[in-house]
Amino acid sequence: MKKLISIFLMGTAFFAINAQNKGDNPLLKKWTGPYGGVPAFNEYKVSDFKQAIEFAIQEKLNEIDAIANNPKAPTFDNTIAALERSGKTMDQVSTVYGIYRSNLSSTEFSAIDREMSPKFSEFSDKINQNKKLFTRVETLYNAKESKKLTSEQQRLIWLYYTNLVRQGAKLNDQDKEKVAATNKELASLFTRFSQNLLAEEQNQYVALKTEADFDGLPNEVKNAAIAEAKERKIDALGCVANTRSSIEPFLTFSTRRDLREKAFDIFVKRGDNGNANDNNTTLVSILELRTQKAKLLGFPTFAHWSLSNKMAKDPQKTLDLMMSVWEPAVEKVHQDVAEMQKIVDAEGGKFKIQPWDYRYYAEKVRKAKYDLDQNEVKPYLQLENLREGMFWVAGELFDLNFKQITNVPVYHPDVRVWEVSNKTTGKIVGLWYFDPYARAGKRSGAWMNAYRNQQRLDGDVLTIVSNNCNFIKGAENEPILISWDDASTLFHEFGHALHGLCSNVTYPSLAGTAVARDYVEFPSQLLEHWLATPEVLNKFALHYKTNQPLPKALVDRIEKAANFGEGFATVETISSSLIDMKLHLATTTIDPHKFEKETLDALHMPSEIVMRHRIPQFGHIFSGDGYSAGYYSYLWADVINADAWEAFTEGKGAYDKEIAKRLYDTVFSVGNTIDQEKAYENFRGRAPKSDALMRARSFPLIGKK
Repeated sequence: MKKLISIFLMGTAFFAINAQNKGDNPLLKKWTGPYGGVPAFNEYKVSDFKQAIEFAIQEKLNEIDAIANNPKAPTFDNTIAALERSGKTMDQVSTVYGIYRSNLSSTEFSAIDREMSPKFSEFSDKINQNKKLFTRVETLYNAKESKKLTSEQQRLIWLYYTNLVRQGAKLNDQDKEKVAATNKELASLFTRFSQNLLAEEQNQYVALKTEADFDGLPNEVKNAAIAEAKERKIDALGCVANTRSSIEPFLTFSTRRDLREKAFDIFVKRGDNGNANDNNTTLVSILELRTQKAKLLGFPTFAHWSLSNKMAKDPQKTLDLMMSVWEPAVEKVHQDVAEMQKIVDAEGGKFKIQPWDYRYYAEKVRKAKYDLDQNEVKPYLQLENLREGMFWVAGELFDLNFKQITNVPVYHPDVRVWEVSNKTTGKIVGLWYFDPYARAGKRSGAWMNAYRNQQRLDGDVLTIVSNNCNFIKGAENEPILISWDDASTLFHEFGHALHGLCSNVTYPSLAGTAVARDYVEFPSQLLEHWLATPEVLNKFALHYKTNQPLPKALVDRIEKAANFGEGFATVETISSSLIDMKLHLATTTIDPHKFEKETLDALHMPSEIVMRHRIPQFGHIFSGDGYSAGYYSYLWADVINADAWEAFTEGKGAYDKEIAKRLYDTVFSVGNTIDQEKAYENFRGRAPKSDALMRARSFPLIGKK
């Protein structure tokens, strides 16, 4: 065996990787151990990433070249199936790299991330622009013989062909070079945007210096603030971190209006402070490059390119949907604010409700109107009990069983792992990793990740999925109590995980959540409904001191208040969605502040609310292309979700076995083996109706009395 495996050009330097070095790098070793192999998190070091990425990239490119240059006529097996089998080392390395990027970022890792991001982009473009490879795929796409293949195989050919065309496979060489250069520059800008945002979140906080600064805070929020100050080693009694999981509880309960304003201010100005982490110049460059790229690819705007592989297809459809919900939502906000203002006036306040007041006074209205105080509910919402509740729901709907295991490595002591199996057959279907707590180096928010996709191309490969959250740890040995909104988020992300765990397909590129972006949120949003079912509340919403379930009277009040705040949540989210779509329909350079103000003014945005994600901190659309011109997906999917939930309410209820089986057979198990519109019709018997969403949010039906 030759000592030198590969020498290849990366930018302006040559990198030599020999067989001995490859063997010494744990990131390049095949995953071993139980369950078909698992990541060896106990062996990885940040310093190993650069070499591992460079080797894995070249190995995958060599495999692609072998497929593209195969002298035999293209067949499904020697081209499409071969593509599915290629890049196993790359899949493993990039998976671990992504885990570090989201959960374990550090100064050392950030430097590597900045260097490697453009190389990932170059790597993708070399595949997407490989002429010989595209010719083989196109031949199969157009071949009459392909009609004889299984429907899943035909779908996979279609996916490869349309993805390659969408990325510029049909362009001339000059334009391909321009697209590649644009993608490389974008990759660097995405990384810069993300790292700037993470720096703002980690370096900014509100110090609580006196006992009076804690006024109004529930004990668990107070304890979390005290723990945060100790963790940061700052000279203060407590600290409110600049992340949503810390800021929102503080805005909801703190009686200190001056501190609420400070907390609100640092949160909404993330990436917009005119400092070294300011994102405005970066995002403008991203938008300009996206416009150039879209035109090179033959689309009038980036929004049109982005939607070319989504369910919506046409940007105007998304705008029409958003505006149909926007107006009733804004009217609902005006009604809610009027009730809040009455409380301010009655208390002798001489001010108009401001955005830093909204959550605080909304909570007062909730208590006055529905006799429902979040602090009354929270003692029943123990994180670990709710996790068990999710497992129980998965068992009732999809016959899944979860068993905690300790025989696989994890990347942080907070992470735990469960083996997932079918309750009836005992067959193992995958692993579920759970990383629930906030910490330095972890990006904010909550998400699901797939470490490995389910497939049956070469044996029965088990999926590995994770759920990652940012719940705040309180005092040691105290249960973690979470809000109702946080509990909904927990169920939401678990819905994504179930979408991966239930996958039952042959080819990895079609597995689990690999569906259109405006469909992928549907299964996760749907699962949120089961949190509020009496079965879950009675079994798992147990008081952390008495172990008693939520009283029936309190459950009734929760149900009555279920739609309270929908106006706020809808306006907060759709304003971001509209801004996102309009940014990517624009073809000229924008001034972020001016664009945001003028667009929101034209929409008559209520002054008491800000966008859920202001432009300079909008990581969904500027940390990558995933949700760019696609944040509308949450609303689009929620239309489908509301309609699908009515299938259960019109049937025998939330645990209707027949409907649950149909949901598994037509949605959760099929991945991208079928067009998503057809998949939903197979479940519901028809296309979704938006009326269901209006009913779900207690908004008036447009055009109906």
